[in-house]
Amino acid sequence: MQQREYQRIKEQVWFDTLENGLAIYVVPKKGFYKSTAVFATKYGGSDRRFKLGGKWHDTPAGVAHFLEHKMFDKKDVNVMQQFSALGASPNAFTSSGVTAYHFECTENFEENLRILLKFVTEPYFTEESVAKEQGIIAQEIRMIEDNPQFVVYRNLMQALYAENPIRDSVAGTVESIARISAQTLYYCHEAFYTPSNMVLCAAGDIDPERVREIAEEVLPGEKKETAERDYGKSESPLPLENRKEVKMEVGVPIFIAGAKLESRLTGQERQRQELVGDFAINLFLGKSSPLYARLYAEGLINNTFYGGTSFFPDGAVAVFGGESRDPDAVFSAVAEEAKKFVAEGPERKFFERLKRAALGEEIRGLNSMYGICTRRIPGHFEGFDPFKSIDILDEITIEDAVSFIADSFKPEKLAISLVRPSK
Repeated sequence: MQQREYQRIKEQVWFDTLENGLAIYVVPKKGFYKSTAVFATKYGGSDRRFKLGGKWHDTPAGVAHFLEHKMFDKKDVNVMQQFSALGASPNAFTSSGVTAYHFECTENFEENLRILLKFVTEPYFTEESVAKEQGIIAQEIRMIEDNPQFVVYRNLMQALYAENPIRDSVAGTVESIARISAQTLYYCHEAFYTPSNMVLCAAGDIDPERVREIAEEVLPGEKKETAERDYGKSESPLPLENRKEVKMEVGVPIFIAGAKLESRLTGQERQRQELVGDFAINLFLGKSSPLYARLYAEGLINNTFYGGTSFFPDGAVAVFGGESRDPDAVFSAVAEEAKKFVAEGPERKFFERLKRAALGEEIRGLNSMYGICTRRIPGHFEGFDPFKSIDILDEITIEDAVSFIADSFKPEKLAISLVRPSK
């Protein structure tokens, strides 16, 4: 395995790519009590249309999430009990672009790693078990659709985008998952759960070479075709709609507003876009900003107010939102303050203080084994090095922050989604 040193943050990463295409990253942390491994595939809720074997295939919304649930079901073994017997805590998640399976343990790391690699790459589905899971996930979907926070975010994505699959829930709908069969799951597993479309990340007091050896022993050795994806036509930089509003059982109005970002960036440009975006938004309307203090003093926002960026396949957004008795007043105040921020810029001492805080937060994140691994996953799939984020943050200028706000908070680019009390 190759080794890369990061002197500034005092970290080292061992990495390699197996003949089957699997990428492996190991961050040794001598003396640390816990160890973590994350095995992820570049396959999420947005990957619904893909090309494999020369043919295009369309699948229902929710397959990636459904598949994540079903991977834990096996014919003769209970995967959760296997992990538990070895003192590990397993879990999994599905986002718009990634499905990841992981465990954390204080002992028996190698045995747990073998279980992780084996159960994720050996599918077992029956029509009976799929039908049972459809009932379980349908209940989960109904609960999600009754959640105002989910509704307000989904409606914003539907206001911003015309075709991108981010318009729909990662879990799908009750109607869409009813069209999922065992064959659907087998075919999508074949298309996306191939080592060349996956990455294994591990961190802890572990031997990098042993991680590589175990992966070679457990996983298939041949390299297979990787599916080509289609996320729809290129989107306009302007929103499809400027406003979506619904009523639900909430005590106070909830809102989220945002704008689309340039979505074709890759590699370090994509990494820099996210770091600059999150920092600029925090500088502009974060809890330490003059705008936040003013809106809070006027009773227009409370401590639920937030802002940041969100990235997904073929798309990205800058957003802000929270609870407010008058969301439209907050929306107008933010749009107006953006003009002032662009014209005058932030106060330099404030800028430098927030930059130091951002650098400290980034370094603290490296103390979490799980955090190290989950940062590495999007870095690998999107072609950037997450351990270089410190250097990128260091280079951010006031002009970078002002330019981001100037472009992202133009009134014509913003859309707003609201959930108001039904009574």
